[in-house]
Amino acid sequence: MEWWRTAVIYQVYPRSFADANGDGIGDLPGITARLEHLADLGVDALWLSPFYRSPMVDGGYDVADYCDVDPVFGTLADFDALLERAHALGLRVIVDIVPNHTSSAHPWFVNGLFDRYVRADRPNGWQSLFGGPAWTQLPDGSWYLHLFDPAQPDLNWDNQDVRDEFREILHFWLRRGVDGFRVDVAHGLVKPDVAEASVFDQEGVHEIYRDWRKILDSYPGERMAVAEVFDTTPDRVARYVAADELHQAFNFDFLEAPWDPGELRRIIDASLAAAAAVGAPPTWVISNHDRRRPVTRFGDGVPGRRRARAAALLMLGLPGSAYIYQGEELGLPEVLDLPDDVRTDPQFIRSGGAELGRDGCRVPLPWAGDAPPFGFGARSWLPQPADWAAFTVAAQRADPDSTLNLYRSALRLRRPAATLTWRPAPDGVLCFETERLLVAANLGDSAFTLPREPVLASSPVGGTLPPDTTVWMERG
Repeated sequence: MEWWRTAVIYQVYPRSFADANGDGIGDLPGITARLEHLADLGVDALWLSPFYRSPMVDGGYDVADYCDVDPVFGTLADFDALLERAHALGLRVIVDIVPNHTSSAHPWFVNGLFDRYVRADRPNGWQSLFGGPAWTQLPDGSWYLHLFDPAQPDLNWDNQDVRDEFREILHFWLRRGVDGFRVDVAHGLVKPDVAEASVFDQEGVHEIYRDWRKILDSYPGERMAVAEVFDTTPDRVARYVAADELHQAFNFDFLEAPWDPGELRRIIDASLAAAAAVGAPPTWVISNHDRRRPVTRFGDGVPGRRRARAAALLMLGLPGSAYIYQGEELGLPEVLDLPDDVRTDPQFIRSGGAELGRDGCRVPLPWAGDAPPFGFGARSWLPQPADWAAFTVAAQRADPDSTLNLYRSALRLRRPAATLTWRPAPDGVLCFETERLLVAANLGDSAFTLPREPVLASSPVGGTLPPDTTVWMERG
């Protein structure tokens, strides 16, 4: 079975993982120095958010050079060292690729090669996902499209030069030895002809990914790609992972699901059915660099922590592949009280502060110590809460009941599973079997007697399954 079908993949947001040179910004050498944490955690691979040359208007998702490392993160030699060390530890490496748009600092845009971008004589009514109109006027009077920030002009994938360039970008990183790609805004590359149509998920994207699949398959070692596809149905998402296209797609329905047993079961069933129809593995995720952290999303305080731990054990018990966002394994909460003057997210800036944006889930990780910057480096680009001492890797490693040790135990016990069978359960409880495990998650208000002793529990149990708790049991 291909490795990616059952892999647990850990997302690294480079600016906030670990800082080796003391400038307050995470970098590639910092990641390399901390790879043992990921190997000890038990994940199969890491996915690196963008580290390419960029003005950093959108945290590196505004790329000026797809084949070089931004100096703030290091050098290509630093990337090669990271890749070599990761492979030595048995970790595969996935890198982000951003094909929907470039930075306005990209040589194509700077040099006026505007035929490689989406333009119009007059703007239609499309709005930016970051707020405001999605069109900005050029000096020649025409308008260019930016579905995100004006510093991120959308590429014109009808232009052959764009297609050829991205083929070369894929080859560049595959030759260096990367194991795969996460495709940013994978459903956005091809734009519709009429203003009234949905701007995303156009038919033409599939031709592009069929071409990319041939490139991936031409390299040894089971190279893969995972698609970011949002605001559409599981059946539509499944088209991106047909046998001749990409390998995985993120499950945003599961990520955004409320703490409700009926809705979660509906999403799980729909996800499994859509993936099975095309022979792809389902994926599961409860957090990433764009979403509020689950501890806060599920209620903050004790209820939020219990539910986040229960959600993690539910996710890791499901068949398929799972994604963990850095700091999730530490149970970090969202930082909601960052000062306005340190926030950098375009969502916050373009909304005039009406939306807090995503900086709160991107605060640098706490590694050790009793005070900020908690071993991240000499300082940190976003301030860490002073009370994060209990969340550090060092503090949690020594605590058998910590969230870190819950994740370590789950990944040690987790085994590849291909099937899921629902079992009868009381109201509010989800209960299913895989090939090896019986998983029960109590999303209700009452405790229930367990049929047998669990091998792992998200919260303490004493013969009963309390609310907001998930347990793993051996199959009877």
